[in-house]
This record gives sequence, C-alpha cells and structure tokens, in this order.
Amino acid sequence: MVTWLFVAFGVAIGSALLPLVSVELFVIGLASQRPDIPWLAIGLVVAGGQLAGKVPYYYAGRGTIRLPAWLRRGPRPLSARRIRWQLRFKRVRARLEAIRERCHRQPAWMVTTMGFSSVSGLPPFMATTILAGYVGMRLSTFLTTGYVGRAIRFCALAACPGLLIA
Repeated sequence: MVTWLFVAFGVAIGSALLPLVSVELFVIGLASQRPDIPWLAIGLVVAGGQLAGKVPYYYAGRGTIRLPAWLRRGPRPLSARRIRWQLRFKRVRARLEAIRERCHRQPAWMVTTMGFSSVSGLPPFMATTILAGYVGMRLSTFLTTGYVGRAIRFCALAACPGLLIA
C-alpha cells in the first residue's frame, strides 16, 4: 500500500511538471484497482505531489528562476512581423500589469481565483500557479490554498471512481 502511495506521489509531481500526464486518470485507476488504499490517503498524497511539482512554476512566475542561457534567445534583427508581435506582447504585458495591480489592491481576488482553479481546474491550475508567482502571492498562501483545493479535488476523484467510470 505504501509503495503505491509513493508511486502516486511521483506521478503527481511528474504530471505537475509535465502536463501531458493526467494524474486524474491515474487517481481514478488507482482507486478502482486498489480498493485497500484509503481514498483520503490517495487524495492527500496526490495533492502534495501536485503542489511540490508546481512550486518551480510559482518561482518562475515570480522571476526567481531564470532559464539557462542556451534556452534564451539572443537579439535578432527586427522585421515587420516581429514588430507586430512585439506590439501584441506589449498589450499582453499591459493586461498582466493591470491584473498585478488589482491583486495588490484586493488580495482576496487572487486567493479566490487560486482556490477555485485548484478545485475545478478552470482557469487551468498551471496558469494560476504562474500568475500567483507573478502577482507576488505569498508562498504560504499559495501552498495552503492550492493544497486544500487539490486535496478536495483528488479526494473526490478517489472516493467515487465507480461513478466517474460509469
């Protein structure tokens, strides 16, 4: 039983870092194939793994983690197409700055968004994780809100896999 919980923790970290892996399907499969593992244990372990895997994205949004030099682009000559893209990104940056300012004025807005996203997946939890780092949400608030929401989500999935499969 403990081995499967370690596997679930690893899959959760992997799915948080590489979103091509569906931890939801893994939780449903594990809960249906191994009914001897308590659904609460599965939900709590997977939620912890998800948050552990999202912390690097949080720090990347905060600007603490930088890409290695070989992954960054060097300066290139400006073309008409490139200028158009720069103008589009200038608008996106302006919107992000407006969101950042709103989050500083009303911190409950980001906590509510983070909580809703961690339970429902809308907006995508990856995006809200990066946004939480970008707007300067405290790490403890991010971890608490994210863990509680993810625990609710995965405990619900593990508690009733028969309903979801049918």
